[in-house]
Amino acid sequence: MTRRENITKAFLWLAVLVGGPLLGAKLFDLIVLAGAWSAHPPHSLAMMPYGKAWPVDTGVFFIPFSAAMLIAAFGALAAGWTTPWRYRWLLCVPSLGILALLALTVIAFWPMNAALWYHGIASPRDTISDAESVAMARQWVELDWVRVAGAAAEFVAALRALTLPWPTEVAPRDSLVVRLLLLAFLAGVAAFVIWFVSNI
Repeated sequence: MTRRENITKAFLWLAVLVGGPLLGAKLFDLIVLAGAWSAHPPHSLAMMPYGKAWPVDTGVFFIPFSAAMLIAAFGALAAGWTTPWRYRWLLCVPSLGILALLALTVIAFWPMNAALWYHGIASPRDTISDAESVAMARQWVELDWVRVAGAAAEFVAALRALTLPWPTEVAPRDSLVVRLLLLAFLAGVAAFVIWFVSNI
């Protein structure tokens, strides 16, 4: 085994070991927790897993596991970048998938979580009506199925890449334009991660 193969497989192992629990927890969160608090809004919103009634915030689990998945996915992609596209696309799915899901969480779920929580506890910061809370809870659940599907795709792609034989051929060297675009993309990913961590 080459050094590059060893590094790629190590990151893929991490992606699989993190991705499985992440997918299972996401399903539990959607079916059990969200199933309870979204059942009959606005009254059921009191069961949202935040505040003093819940000693552990769900983010305490999801944030470190998502961070580990992000590191594992991009580590595998970087280490396996010279593999042919028939293999490399499997490395792209977890990295782009976790990045897209984190962006979706920030853009869509964080504002909805805050709005529904404030409405459920009748906070002075509440900005939605009862009817809007019903529609928003329904939208939350529908969008969360997207996160479940994304987490499943990431896990399956990483597992498939891990179990396939390592390609013997090496992809042609990328052009300067492609390498510059990749650097710009990775800089954007790093900036997003720094922003995400600073806003937790």
